[in-house]
Amino acid sequence: MTLSVVISDYTFPNLAQEQAAAEAKGASLVAYQSKSDAELAKVVNGADVVAVQFATFGPLCCAAVKPGATVIRYGVGYDNIDLEAAKKAGLKVGYVPDYCIDEVAEHSCAAAMALLRKLVPLDASVRAGEWAAVKHAKPIKPFAETTFGFFGMGQIGQRILTRLKGFGFSFIVADPGLSEKQAEKMGAALVDEDTLLTNADIISLNAPATVKTTNFFNAARLARMRPHAMIINSARGQLIVENDLADALEKGLIGGAAIDVFQAEPLAMSSLLRKAPNLLLTPHVAWYSEAAINRLQGFVAQDITRALNGDLPRKPVRI
Repeated sequence: MTLSVVISDYTFPNLAQEQAAAEAKGASLVAYQSKSDAELAKVVNGADVVAVQFATFGPLCCAAVKPGATVIRYGVGYDNIDLEAAKKAGLKVGYVPDYCIDEVAEHSCAAAMALLRKLVPLDASVRAGEWAAVKHAKPIKPFAETTFGFFGMGQIGQRILTRLKGFGFSFIVADPGLSEKQAEKMGAALVDEDTLLTNADIISLNAPATVKTTNFFNAARLARMRPHAMIINSARGQLIVENDLADALEKGLIGGAAIDVFQAEPLAMSSLLRKAPNLLLTPHVAWYSEAAINRLQGFVAQDITRALNGDLPRKPVRI
């Protein structure tokens, strides 16, 4: 029986790397633009490998693929794959958490610089016909007097910190998985979450969405932050209660924010964030570079080869 590889959906210019990997093992490859579990289940029947970008891979898909099949997620997260159903079906699940580490770190650094130097309100003031630098710039602290905080410190957080060391910031980090010694080795002080909120001038969110971190940045916690403090979120939209953030910005409870990820995407036209002041919005683009896309597809192609060889994914999801 011919081995079968299915691409559920994709936004890439081509699938040359994936096609080559399948053909090298004598497997067929077909690609679709599916969205729902029911829609995708119709085309993955008996598949040995399924690569999923944004489509929902739910119980129907888990039941339709070949027993023991491999599901690979194009990306860092895998929220669109029903892990419980996959486990019950005996499937192997892989993802690609390491294809855009530098890109996300660099985006976060760029956002931090824009926020700290007040580029968003200054740009808006000039476009509105004003020429009032101090009015819109203050308060601005020298970087050497600025405490840069991290909510979570994984690979991306570490790359951000490394890139920012030359600017003279003081660094603090709240991460339950980090020891004081590890933080010190990175050049940061380990603090608890409350100290992070009350002491940081800017906080980069670099934590996964878990039961504890989901909606962590709500009205009560935003109110604990310094009135000039800022937030960068290039991690997971679920970490912030968006209406609470919009309200905090409107009331001047915090100084600004740069948000690249949202609770639901694309961001609704009715979202209060669209009208909030001192807010830099980007369309979930921190991951992007042409090299990152090539890297992502290359890693998925490797996983296609591994799956057809009967091996586990390069980065398996523990289910």
